Amino acid sequence: MHVAINAHLLAHTRTFRRAGVSNYVEALLIHLGAIDRQNQYTVYTTRGLDNGALGLPSNFYVQPSRLPTINPRVRIPWEQLLAPALLRFARADVYHGVLNVMPLVCPVPSVVTIHDLSAFLFPQTFRRVNRIYTRWAIRVAARRARYLLAVSEFTRREIVRWLHVPPERVVVTPNAADARFAPPDPTTLEAFRRRAGLPDRFVLFLGTLEPRKNLTLLLEAYARIVRDVDAPLIIGGAKGWLYEPILARAEQLGLGDRLRFVGYIDQEDQALWYAAATIFVFPSLYEGFGMPPLEAMACGTPVIVSSSSSLPEVVGAIDGHPDQAAALIVPPTDADALAEAMLRLLSDAELRAELRARGLARARCFSWRTTAERTLEVYRQAACG
Repeated sequence: MHVAINAHLLAHTRTFRRAGVSNYVEALLIHLGAIDRQNQYTVYTTRGLDNGALGLPSNFYVQPSRLPTINPRVRIPWEQLLAPALLRFARADVYHGVLNVMPLVCPVPSVVTIHDLSAFLFPQTFRRVNRIYTRWAIRVAARRARYLLAVSEFTRREIVRWLHVPPERVVVTPNAADARFAPPDPTTLEAFRRRAGLPDRFVLFLGTLEPRKNLTLLLEAYARIVRDVDAPLIIGGAKGWLYEPILARAEQLGLGDRLRFVGYIDQEDQALWYAAATIFVFPSLYEGFGMPPLEAMACGTPVIVSSSSSLPEVVGAIDGHPDQAAALIVPPTDADALAEAMLRLLSDAELRAELRARGLARARCFSWRTTAERTLEVYRQAACG
């Protein structure tokens, strides 16, 4: 079997592009390489990324583009015009589009990963051109792909419901936390605290600054308890789409030195930031999976999430029962409930210890190897027709 994978969103620079889909692609390739030395793979990447950079085994041929396909204006023509010709030339048996997209005219059976349906449910968080193309591409994939991969059971249900895809064509292949997300050595953690100038206790959020992350609610909730706690709020993440109202509201609330925006955090330091935090808060309105809470749990940090989308699933709220979860769960629109949860968790050491233990156990339920095994089985089924 010869599998062709569109990995043009695999980034190799230390920027926000290394988050999200790039992490998914890199983890999938690494673990496919670990479990499959029999089948042949052609991995199409952006300019400058070759086999040496990725360290994949010999049955993986990495073909970097001569074009700067990290740019959507270049990548979209590649996906729709060049990809079909390359697939014919390579004599591929299966094509995998790792982010929503397959060629409209695809000469081989295709598998497409759908990470979320935010382009449909939160269109205001997209630039107009990106929104139009993403929605069109997802609809094409829903009609024409042999199989769709969903990163959570929540996303699988959304695909079936909104796109009217038969359930048997949608397979859940969940994300996982990389091995680097684990409780660090105490000496290493203390050295990091000193280097980063961190207080002994603080509340952490990590994610892109954009409306969907619900940061305004987090600021409102923290303002309600700021005088009652000794833990400042630290917000890490790159500036995304429509971030200005977040900064404006922070200024209006007058939180002063109790609030720090630290910008984009390198992947190499993320686990240390999670582990250093007293609690991690992620009140997002919508997530196809929700990696930051899982990473925080894997690092042993107690977590609070909103009750929206996939987040209860990630933290293990079985059948929607929050008492069974590895995190505290609050409504995504209730600032008072979030404030109460933060105050409770900051003041209750026993509860923090319990959630730390639950979170570590929950994080171990997700494995990139398992995701790669499920994905490989879908390739086989797609190739067999």
